Amino acid sequence: MSAQHSTVGEVMTRDVVTVAPDTPFKEITSVLTAHGISAVPVADPRGALMGLVSEADLLRKQAEQPKKQYGEREEAPGWPHERAKARAENAAGLMTAPVVTAHADWPVAQAARTMDHHRVRRLLVVDETDRIIGIVSRSDLLRVFLRPDDEIREEIRDDVLKGMLRLGGTEVQVQVHDGVVTLRGEVENRSTAQIAERLANGVDGVVTVRPLIDYSIDDMVVA
Repeated sequence: MSAQHSTVGEVMTRDVVTVAPDTPFKEITSVLTAHGISAVPVADPRGALMGLVSEADLLRKQAEQPKKQYGEREEAPGWPHERAKARAENAAGLMTAPVVTAHADWPVAQAARTMDHHRVRRLLVVDETDRIIGIVSRSDLLRVFLRPDDEIREEIRDDVLKGMLRLGGTEVQVQVHDGVVTLRGEVENRSTAQIAERLANGVDGVVTVRPLIDYSIDDMVVA
């Protein structure tokens, strides 16, 4: 038996607001305002992801406004593609591409690492054909920490200690309080104690693990 982990598909929002490539600038602004969102994906007619238009993309338009004093145009800051965005009139010209994405079968930990690596607050979830099927945010990923302590304790006891490590159930006792796991007991090998700690840390909803497991044999000493 193996421990089950929450997937992106279980926590994502499936109702995703999108715009078409030819959606005008003002309509995109209205979509963001009406739905209280800061970015909207651009999808082709079959629903495949093409790019993402954010508030930052729209605000580049301000750089193209005439100067009040001289009536001159300021050159939009940045590289040529950024200046082109400042002059764009629809989603195709405004969008950023490619977009960092996730898949529904990813564990939430993998999605969290991807967000952290790319410094983004959300991930579009796509299927094998790049069709948009959902969106997952940082707050969605944090839901796993709302898991009840009793569920966490039972999974560690039954799936990790008994199922994976084949322990009888009396060697190590599991206590969980506010997601903090305490493992207390004695096993034969040091490696077993360390594996128990590592696997417990991987259980959904665990904040941290306090390992208080003694061992009889240090089987990790290098001769």
